[in-house]
Order: sequence, then C-alpha cells, then structure tokens
Amino acid sequence: MRLNNKVAIITGSANGIGYAAAERFIEEGASVFIADFDEKMGAQAAHKLGDRAYFVQTNVADRESVKSLVATVIEQTGQIDILVNNAGITRDAMLIKMTEDQFQQVLDVNLSGVFHCTQEVIPHMIAAGYGKIINTSSVSGIYGNVGQTNYAATKAAIVGMTKTWAKELGRKGINVNVVAPGFTETEMVKKMPEKILEQMRSIVPLQRLGTPRDIANAYLFLASDEASYVHGHTLHVDGAIMM
Repeated sequence: MRLNNKVAIITGSANGIGYAAAERFIEEGASVFIADFDEKMGAQAAHKLGDRAYFVQTNVADRESVKSLVATVIEQTGQIDILVNNAGITRDAMLIKMTEDQFQQVLDVNLSGVFHCTQEVIPHMIAAGYGKIINTSSVSGIYGNVGQTNYAATKAAIVGMTKTWAKELGRKGINVNVVAPGFTETEMVKKMPEKILEQMRSIVPLQRLGTPRDIANAYLFLASDEASYVHGHTLHVDGAIMM
C-alpha cells in the first residue's frame, strides 16, 4: 500500500498507459481522479476501477476545464498529492506536409496541457509541503522521430520544463520527474500490421514491446516515497531501444 491515503490526478487515463497507472495506484491504496476528454470511456474506466476511481471530463488544453478539475478534486478530498501528466495526442506528418493546425493541436494538448495542469495543482502541493509531479515524455522527445516534428518538440520540451520545475519546487517538498516510454502495446499500437510489430520488437534489445503496466510501474515508483530522493530525472522505460 505504497500510496495509501494519497489522492492522484492522472490525465488521459481512460485507457492505455493512463488507465494502467490508475489501476496500479488504486491497487497501492490511492484514490484516483481520471481526467480525460472522452466522456464515455472515462466513465467506463472509473466504473471498472471501483469506488476509489472518479471521472472528471477534462480538456487539458483548456485552462478553465483544468481549473474545474482541480476545484472538484479539492472539494471532494481536500488534497492533491500526485499529478501524472499523461495525456497526449499525435498528429503525425512529414515536416514538408505538416499543417499549422496539426502542429498547434499537439502543442496545445501535450505541452500547454502539462503547463495548465501543473500550474493549477502546485499551489495545493506547496500549501501541503508535499507533492509528486510526473510528466510523460517519449523516446521521440529524446532522440527525435521521422514524421513527428510536433510530437517530438513537445516531448523534448517536457524534459526541459521538468528540470526547471525540479529546481523551483524541490525546496517546497515537491518531487518532479519524467518517464520516457518506448514502444508500448497500447490499443493503437496493437492495430498495426503484425509485420510492423515484429520489426519494432526486433530492434528492442529485450525483444518485446513494453506493456502499459510496465510504464505504470515506473509512474508508481516515482509517485511513492521510495523515490523521495529522485528529482529532476528522466526515467527511460523503453527496453533500451535507443541504447
């Protein structure tokens, strides 16, 4: 029960890695607020996860929506101990074909969304003298990836923001870290042709893709007091794909 009596917000947790994280956090004693844009899937996820899961429809790109989320959590629990900025989208295209709208949409969710959520949550963490902020980057943000100018830009920026926040917030009792997943078996990836999946597996030294639970376990470690001296760190959970 490493997160007993803790309250967590996990964005983009109606499915995939975020859902796996919500499940692991609840297993370890936390109450989890599922903050997701998809109302139907979010409600289903909360129902499936049980009475310590709560769904709040949230558009992280919209500041007022984020304010409403945080107000709801504080009203219901009086505390926010953990924030996992997991929500993200892709709008992939080669640079020469990428539209301004494709570029901006990804920035709005993946980068501005992280800024909005963190800025709204930290006053409550500062007041408590305690908090865990976990941001989600990607191997694309560390090494780049063809067709992902927008996505890679946001995921690289998250690393820089995290290091800055670690310097600002450490003295307030708040740990800030990053998880950088590699190829992970989300529903979107599973729909790829088997030939492509096999190619992906072949270039990972562990010879398999990650599971959402693999990434969730990294979130759990950083959210727990076992990681109290881990700060400003980027934890790669990628099977050493870029080694």
